[in-house]
Amino acid sequence: MKKQIYIYDTTLRDGTQGEGVSLSVDDKVKIAKKLDSLGVHYIEGGWPGSNPKDMEFFHRVKQLDLKQAKVAAGGSTRRAGIKAEDDANLQMILESGVEVVAIFGKSWDFHVTHALGTTLEENLNMIYDSIRFLKENGLEVFYDAEHFFDGYKKNPEYALNTIRKASEAGADCLVLCDTNGGSLPHEVTQIVNHVKSELTTPVGIHVHNDGGLAVANSLAAVEAGAVQVQGTINGLGERCGNADLISILPNLQLKLGYQVVS
Repeated sequence: MKKQIYIYDTTLRDGTQGEGVSLSVDDKVKIAKKLDSLGVHYIEGGWPGSNPKDMEFFHRVKQLDLKQAKVAAGGSTRRAGIKAEDDANLQMILESGVEVVAIFGKSWDFHVTHALGTTLEENLNMIYDSIRFLKENGLEVFYDAEHFFDGYKKNPEYALNTIRKASEAGADCLVLCDTNGGSLPHEVTQIVNHVKSELTTPVGIHVHNDGGLAVANSLAAVEAGAVQVQGTINGLGERCGNADLISILPNLQLKLGYQVVS
């Protein structure tokens, strides 16, 4: 059996962004129990502060006797121009009581200047400050590098600098995201290999299925050295969906020989 691969299920957060998907708190609790019994390692329950339903879930899930899974929250880096400790999003993550958080930040220089409306240097500071703040508060922190593959193709050095900052801040895993779902498996292999050669922090993968390759790209990333796979049950998610864990799990464990679930 090859090395352990860790499964991060985001059905209850990213999966609910799909058209027509709406889960009650009771639904989310039932799904969390099933995911735990399946053996996934992390269950992302939602985004604290985005709506009352997600915060209620985080409070209720603490009462469950989960055997395997850790419950995680989603979030984003601090806003430009303020301190991490003053950022409402980061404070809500702490108030949720989770032990694990996946926060996303910008990897593509174009998005930094045109979407966030800030400087490339400030974006690096936002990444570092947010992760450092969460680590200092005792959380396990995964950094989801949004649009990493697209950003790398346009400006590889800046994209790498963003995850270098995340690594310097103490991120436990650098999750490379194909947010638009347009990358090909050979590109994923090449880029993951390059990241692995530059940094020692563990690497994860989070891909979308717009090109119909989310499963293939997830497998390619693992074969290139990624140790965490993010996805959803049945590929639920916005647009064309996320990587389908129902396909990924057996491919990794039964065909490729990785230890995934027991």
